Amino acid sequence: MRPTSKSIACALAISASSFVVAPAFAQFGAGPTKEPSAVRAVPAEATAAAVADKSWKAPRTSWGQPSLEGVWSTDDMRSIPLSRPENIGTRDSLNAEEFKTRASRDEGGADLAATRETFLRNEWGTRTFGYSSLVVDPANGRVPEMTAAGKARAAPRDAGTFGPGPFDTFEDFSLYDRCITRGLMGSQLPVIYGNGLRIVQNPTSVAISYEMIHDTRVIPLDNRPHIDSGVEQYMGNPRGHWEGDTLVVESTNFTDKTSIGINGNGTRHSDKLKITERFTRVDPQMIAYTARIEDPVTYTAPFTIRLMITQQPNYETYEYSCHEGNGAVGHSLSGERAFEQQVAEAKAKGEPVPQRANGFGVYGRPQEGAEVFNINRGE
Repeated sequence: MRPTSKSIACALAISASSFVVAPAFAQFGAGPTKEPSAVRAVPAEATAAAVADKSWKAPRTSWGQPSLEGVWSTDDMRSIPLSRPENIGTRDSLNAEEFKTRASRDEGGADLAATRETFLRNEWGTRTFGYSSLVVDPANGRVPEMTAAGKARAAPRDAGTFGPGPFDTFEDFSLYDRCITRGLMGSQLPVIYGNGLRIVQNPTSVAISYEMIHDTRVIPLDNRPHIDSGVEQYMGNPRGHWEGDTLVVESTNFTDKTSIGINGNGTRHSDKLKITERFTRVDPQMIAYTARIEDPVTYTAPFTIRLMITQQPNYETYEYSCHEGNGAVGHSLSGERAFEQQVAEAKAKGEPVPQRANGFGVYGRPQEGAEVFNINRGE
């Protein structure tokens, strides 16, 4: 069983850190490289059954719908940026040299995670895809600018414990910090671990359970209307139907308390958000996925995110006991009070005011001479 590490990850991002830790987060830098394995040597999208054989058909349920059932993951999407680097322009795919560099880093990151890291889960998947970005529309592959109204909503709370604070009340923390939800896209976009999702079907509905923060969406397929517009939900109100072999899911009735960002962090979208998802089985181990984001209050234009949801060897989803192990809120509040005391003492002595630790600034290798200890043993 893979243990959850939400409590560890959140506990580190406190405003006044009294210790230093050194996780090897390859996604935050270039990371190690290694000659790609045979599986990673070719862009994985080119190996999909529906690409290799145009007559390939998705497996069917006993009642005749395309089957999406199983345990899936977005681990293989880890190294693909959300927005495309500007130097790539409108190219949807990497060139051969760029792909080789990515595959080498994926291989190196996977090897590091499997053979040398001990801090927490760091899952790299088994394939490398050649997509230049997760955003595929507009043509430049970049998330459109926010509107003035969208930018005006930006606040420290949007980053939660991964931001600079201050941390005075529960409202200063994201819903992710508080183990409530990551929102729809926050649950779908890949992160360093916990990218699993389980899909089950019956003739009139599809259910999707996400491994991290344990949300489950039940998507009716019976043509019922959306709920009343006055009712808002963190994950939106979904309604699905089949268009050929593609499951189309339209979700409305969102709150304005999550974002389109990683783990649901970032400047929040509005409650006018509409997301249209498409799920298409293109291989025994691949589901092509797109999400069309429409929020005219927050973004200057709609945009589309593309993922390939894949199966990983022996991957299982387990209970994500987030509340039981979550120290993020308590540690951050106590860290803030400790920081305030340090500031007051420095001012009283006429000494320089200490600098606040800023989000990911607490991540990284220890400084020379720093004391390092295992927080899991309570040392």
